[in-house]
Amino acid sequence: MGWMLPSVGAGLGLAVNPVLGALLLVTFLQVPVGRLVGSLRDGRFVAAVLVVNFVAVPLVVAVLWVLLPADEAVRVGVLLVLLTPCVDYVIVFSGLAGGSSRRLLAVTPLLLIVQMVLLPVFLWLFMGAGFADVVALGPFVEAFVVLIVVPLVVAWVGQGWAARWATGARVLRAAGMSMVPLMAVTLAMVVASQVPELDGELGAVGGVVPFYVVFFVVMVFVGRAVGRVFGLGVAAGRAVVFSGVTRNSLVVLPLALALPGELAAAAVVVVAQTMVEVCGMVVLVRYYRAPVGQFALGRGSDAGQRDSGRQ
Repeated sequence: MGWMLPSVGAGLGLAVNPVLGALLLVTFLQVPVGRLVGSLRDGRFVAAVLVVNFVAVPLVVAVLWVLLPADEAVRVGVLLVLLTPCVDYVIVFSGLAGGSSRRLLAVTPLLLIVQMVLLPVFLWLFMGAGFADVVALGPFVEAFVVLIVVPLVVAWVGQGWAARWATGARVLRAAGMSMVPLMAVTLAMVVASQVPELDGELGAVGGVVPFYVVFFVVMVFVGRAVGRVFGLGVAAGRAVVFSGVTRNSLVVLPLALALPGELAAAAVVVVAQTMVEVCGMVVLVRYYRAPVGQFALGRGSDAGQRDSGRQ
């Protein structure tokens, strides 16, 4: 649609922020802030997730950073999406693979808070003072407040309301069911509205796909290694792997959309990572659910389910 009907795509751009705000509200409703304190008691798992996402991932990104295309929009988009761990559909995919979804769900509020605090620090470390020259802070901060902070506060207040009223649980379930269609609509609108802005940069955007594939594969092995170092069981270890490979594209998307016009391609770079990631998670789930011995690495789903049951 963006190629064939660019005027329609441009018009869709006006609807991106309202739809994205609704999607983020629904996403944050699934993040159980009430479990934040309890999650901190699971020390080894929390430490493993934090090490994977905020130590290992930046190191992997630093290696990829040297090899990335010189295009500024591409580099900013890659940084935004790879430096922020996922807090939503990773829980579902991890569960499908026999991972400990309960533990991963409990730690999501901490992941969300830490990544929002560290993202500006990481951007400064990678881009230096030049980041302020590339990114206008006003629209960036406005997008962060309007599309992230406000939905987050509303969602967490809504969770408190839901805990007190019988209908609250039904409302939360209905909101959760709307996540998939809202995600599809949001991604379609972003791509259709941003393609006309690429102005010949599609090749540069497509050039980051191999980097995303490499990141995904490397983080599978890194996540497995960290899980072993911290002595985690099979189910908890798989949850760490999925946390390491999945990124928070939906939450950083409004930040990419707030970038100035010459960096418009950053939004499509972020969406491209989502496409690679979803395909990668389908493969990873299939791998973990395969019978023992069918693949050279790992154990089958039966072992994971037994471990999950014990925990």
